[in-house]
This record gives sequence, C-alpha cells and structure tokens, in this order.
Amino acid sequence: MTGIGKEIRKDILRIAKESGHGHIPTCFSIVEALLAVYDTIRHDPRNPSWEERDLFVLSKGHGALAHFCVLARRGYFGIEAVSAFGAFLSCFGCHADRFKIPGIEASTGSLGHGIGLAVGMALGLKIRKSDRRVVTLIGDGEANEGSVWEALLVADNLKLHGLTVIYDDNRSHTRGLQIVNPAEKLKAFGCDVTEVDGHDADALREALQEKGRRVRAIVAKTKKGFGCPTLIANQYEWHRKSPDDEEYRRLIEELDA
Repeated sequence: MTGIGKEIRKDILRIAKESGHGHIPTCFSIVEALLAVYDTIRHDPRNPSWEERDLFVLSKGHGALAHFCVLARRGYFGIEAVSAFGAFLSCFGCHADRFKIPGIEASTGSLGHGIGLAVGMALGLKIRKSDRRVVTLIGDGEANEGSVWEALLVADNLKLHGLTVIYDDNRSHTRGLQIVNPAEKLKAFGCDVTEVDGHDADALREALQEKGRRVRAIVAKTKKGFGCPTLIANQYEWHRKSPDDEEYRRLIEELDA
C-alpha cells in the first residue's frame, strides 16, 4: 500500500466515524483505482469546468466518500470540507451530487446507471470529434444489472474507443449472481481487456494509458476492505457500519501494521 493510499484510508475511517456514514470496505477497495485515474486523465482542480478535461464517472456511487477524499488530495477542495460528509445540508452527501461538488461529473447512486451515463458522454464527445476520454468505475455487484451489459453493447456498436471501464472485482457479489470470469465476459461484449492488481497504482496507471481500437476494460482484482484484516474478514457486517472508538483504534492499527 502506498503512503498516500494509507492516508486516504485514514481520512475515510475518520470521516466515517465522525459522520456515522460511509461504506468503508467498498471505499477501501477503490482507492488506488481513483488515484490512478486522476494521475492519468486531463483535469484541472483550479478549473473543474475546463472544456478540454477528461471525464470520470463513479458508477458504484456508494464509494463516494473515497472519491471525495481523493479529490481533496488532488486539490479540488480541502479535506476539512469532506468532514461534513452526510451532515444535514452538507454538499457532501452519501452519494455525490454533480451540482454541488467540484470535480463530480455525474450524480450516481442507483447501481448500474453510471456506465450508461459514461457511454452517453463518450458518444457526445465522439459526435463533436473530441479526443477527450471518459473513464467509469463499476462494481462487480452492480454488474448483475442488465443495464451494464446493454451499455457495453451500445459502446461497442458505436465504436466509442474513448471509453475506459474499470471493473472493481472485489468479490462483493458472492451473495448474488456470480460473474466468475469478468474478463472473459467483457471481451465477449466487445472490450479490449487488461487484468491488473487493483491495489497496484503503477499497474493501474499503465493500464489506463494503454490505447486500443475498441472500448477499454480494466479488471482490477481487489479486496473489499483492503488494508484492514477486520474489514476483509467481515465485509458484510461492515457494509454500512461506522466504527466506534475501540473499532476505530483497531482499524487504524491494522492500517499501520
């Protein structure tokens, strides 16, 4: 785990504890992917509406707290602002609102919808003959939704080669419909596919910079709760749980171990 990855996870833990909100394990599984995205796409924290920016959509919207913490580290706002996460009248809701938060391109929450928004964005850019990229991060759980695969079929049919899909393969869907080999499925739906360790930021950055002649898909092999054995072993208990003082102390110790 990189130093910044650990610090972001500590931010997530602290804010989740203070707010009583947050999907901590799913946030922990996508930290490196989010860091790699903002290391490779064109964006400007000083000008979030820059017309030449690339676009990122977090389709698994319940990982919003991780997204907010990464945006803070990339200079869009101070981390102290994120401390209002989930509070009454806060801009930082438990799902992101694109009208309230700099750097958020799409308001997501209903699983399986973010990828469709990303396909629409990629189509709009293609019509405008723009070389701007669109990246979306989806979860393996939401991949149970038919809309995910319909969106991929549309993207392949329209040759939206500026679209990259990161598939967070953290095995959180084991209580649902099993997608045993997502790379094989993504290839069958028209994607150029790369599989990487989803906690290796360098590998993710390299994969994100690869160009292909089809829609790009990156299967990120991750652990839900990465960095804390307690979260990994008890991911369903912690799905929507906020730590008390003793649990917080133990989880911080696990991150530092």
